[in-house]
Amino acid sequence: MASKVRRATLLVVLAALVASPVPAVSESRAASLAPLIQNPASASFADTFADPAVIQAKDGWWYAYATSDPLRAGEQPELMHVARTRDFETWQYRGPVFTEANRPSYATPTSGLWAPDIRYIDGRYVLYFTVTDTTLHAGDADSAIGAATAPTPEGPWTPTAAPVVGPRVRSPGNFLWTFDPSGFTDVRGRRYLYYGSYNGGVWVNRVSDDGLTATGTPQMVAIDNKFEGAFVVRHGRWYYLLASSANCCAGPATGYSVFAGRSRSPMGPFVDAEGIPLVASRAGGTIVVTQNGNRWIGAGHNAVLTDAAGRDFLVYHALDRRQPWLIEPLGINRRPMLIDRLDWVDGWPRVRAGAGPSVGPQPGPVTGSALGINPANPVRGFVGMQRGPDDPQAGATGVVDGTARSRAELSQRDFRLRLEVRRNRSLTVVLGEGAARLRVTVDPRNAQLVVSGRHGDRSWTEREPIRLATSGWRTLIVETTPNGLVVQLGEDDPQVEIRHAVRGRVAARAPIRLRSNGAMIDNLSVRALAEEADRLVRQPAAGRLIEGDEFTGTLGSQWTWIRQNADAEVADGTLNWPVEQADLVGGGNDAGILLRRPPSGNYIAETKLTLDLDTESVRNFQQAGLIAYRSDDDFARLSSVAIWNTRQTEYGRELAVVPGDDRTIFGGAIVGTPAATVWLRLAHTETASGEHRYRAGTSRDGTNWTWGAVWTFPAGADPRIGLVAHGGAEPAVVASFDYLRFYAHRLR
Repeated sequence: MASKVRRATLLVVLAALVASPVPAVSESRAASLAPLIQNPASASFADTFADPAVIQAKDGWWYAYATSDPLRAGEQPELMHVARTRDFETWQYRGPVFTEANRPSYATPTSGLWAPDIRYIDGRYVLYFTVTDTTLHAGDADSAIGAATAPTPEGPWTPTAAPVVGPRVRSPGNFLWTFDPSGFTDVRGRRYLYYGSYNGGVWVNRVSDDGLTATGTPQMVAIDNKFEGAFVVRHGRWYYLLASSANCCAGPATGYSVFAGRSRSPMGPFVDAEGIPLVASRAGGTIVVTQNGNRWIGAGHNAVLTDAAGRDFLVYHALDRRQPWLIEPLGINRRPMLIDRLDWVDGWPRVRAGAGPSVGPQPGPVTGSALGINPANPVRGFVGMQRGPDDPQAGATGVVDGTARSRAELSQRDFRLRLEVRRNRSLTVVLGEGAARLRVTVDPRNAQLVVSGRHGDRSWTEREPIRLATSGWRTLIVETTPNGLVVQLGEDDPQVEIRHAVRGRVAARAPIRLRSNGAMIDNLSVRALAEEADRLVRQPAAGRLIEGDEFTGTLGSQWTWIRQNADAEVADGTLNWPVEQADLVGGGNDAGILLRRPPSGNYIAETKLTLDLDTESVRNFQQAGLIAYRSDDDFARLSSVAIWNTRQTEYGRELAVVPGDDRTIFGGAIVGTPAATVWLRLAHTETASGEHRYRAGTSRDGTNWTWGAVWTFPAGADPRIGLVAHGGAEPAVVASFDYLRFYAHRLR
């Protein structure tokens, strides 16, 4: 998860590597291209692989873990799953994490084991997971965070005797949802565990050096009733909390999405790109990934991996809206694993620069190495490196006793070098020579990371203490950029970091030199540093005004009521509509709807809404907003809404459980942050096949817009656009609409 700041134009099908122009030392053109992968990544071994977690293990494989669902229709569920790959093109399923023989002793026989998170801590693998019901409180659904350790990524797994975070009582018989664990280690070597869900919020606890005991006082970092599935990553000097929101599992109406906030501390407070805290009632959250109108909906519950070129990727699950059920409708949701690149645009993580989940071939994570180095057996790429002992975790290794140098020269100006080192021996990596030279030393005896360099006539040295001892492997990463370099040392997350600003080339062309008196080396790779997108993909924008109603007189003939509300009236340039004790979701269908026919073709519908739901009381589920309406059982509704203690802008969808089925299902996505006055937009486009796509946009000032999820209607549908105000009459509140306008749709 190394940090980087790059500015470049993204090439859609080319990998993010730049081949060296020197044939003797460059990667071949084929090797410089990332493998083309296609979602779902788990298709070869599983139809559903939900809540994925990923780690690059010491044996050189990448391992993915998933929650306890059947892998395919007709199969029995296992107690979490493990699969692995070397190149992200070919996967192998490796079996379940647990069996009844090693099931955690404190888990009831019917408890679910969900949402794994994998870490490498002090020479062993630590797996965190949700236990949905423990034996600690008879008869109650008292969830907890469990942990297990193993010498290898495939086990054998030994659960701890007790949960890392035990069940938490909210009130008698009511336990906070202690779900979705995620570990993290900061650059001062302090360990943390994040957990929580809608009933109780997301929390963080400090944990012991071995990762198995919660310590200190927990801190809430994201409000309840909005976020779950937290994952923290460091980028630059910021800590980013990525968390999912909305319903993960509503079949074809699933709008699950990932949002981010950032902080200077792993303990928070985390705020979004507009400075809004994730713990506020009108909670913030900058969109990381949400559905874009293609086959994928419900994109969420993520992990982050960093490839050999330094590019980050989001690993997450999603549903195919054409095949959302694993077995029968309203049963298990079919949630395969997806992998897409993660760009950092203006300091914020965005999947494919805001384009969202991909279909079709995309450049995948870069693995392997340049310079003729074989990461699994680095001896072959170096002169002077000896064959080391076969390590129980890593396999074949190399040993540096004296000086070893790469057979080829490192010529890339900006590169990422990664290696793993073991044994309590000092190791020095020398890059470049002469006036552009860099020296990195891992000094375990003095517990220091030392970086020194020469740039022209200037020399410099920086040191940072190594605060955590380990009996296992450490990972050393060196990245150079046009603005300087980043050196990190850790196990899974960097535990020590040195940054140094340098203009120009950090390391001149030269072989890589390693110096030690017996350090063991493995998984050594060097790649040209990935180039990233520096701006979002084009977003919808309002063109010329086509038509609209400013509510300066009585409602004209272009408007049609369904279940007219006699108390709604036009006065003083607004449509004032008392929020009704009624709803559209489910079988009630008693709420009023005010509709009009939209213009033909592509357009943007916009309204300005004032609806003061305060932030202190529970007002379930008072709301008002825009609607794309086909029928009472087939609509998409963008509302400013009160949901328990939160205020949200929800973009909900009700439709048939399966086409032709009389049963309906409702779910939603969250788009932006509400205020007492908000601007709402639905951007309509029609695809070549005639399908209708409606993308939601929200604004708190009418100028700056957040564009989010897309809901679709089939070809031949003819939805009308309208306004709604319903969900509860107490306390009395009036929704005031300033206008409904239709603009030409364009992109900018």
